[in-house]
Amino acid sequence: MKDLFHTYTPDGFSSVNSYLFTEKPEQLIAFLQNAFYATEINRSINPQNGDIGNCILKIGNSCFMISQARGMFESMRTALYLYVNDVDALHKNALTYGAEEIFEPADMDYGDRQSGIKDPAGNYWWISMRLAEKGYHE
Repeated sequence: MKDLFHTYTPDGFSSVNSYLFTEKPEQLIAFLQNAFYATEINRSINPQNGDIGNCILKIGNSCFMISQARGMFESMRTALYLYVNDVDALHKNALTYGAEEIFEPADMDYGDRQSGIKDPAGNYWWISMRLAEKGYHE
């Protein structure tokens, strides 16, 4: 069988990547830059109306995209799992920049220290750190 997933991917991307459509992309981008230290890689503006057609952000070693919700591309919410080395600090920073706390940092029985927040666009973020350097199946 041919390996369908053996192909070039730009730096920071993998086989599966998040693409978020939101009513207020500027607000979400600013939140992610402040709360999670996201860096903007690229931005495309729709010349007809000035909307964000596509904005690529990078958090840690992962890239993802954000776009203005429009027409058939409705605003959607999702959940994202973010690995960090200081859950408590990033959780606190996210709250400082307007996140809603879902649950405070705690050690979980599956081996993560984790917290939960909701960003201004309604996306859930699980902020996590593995407590042991091993996979979940080990």
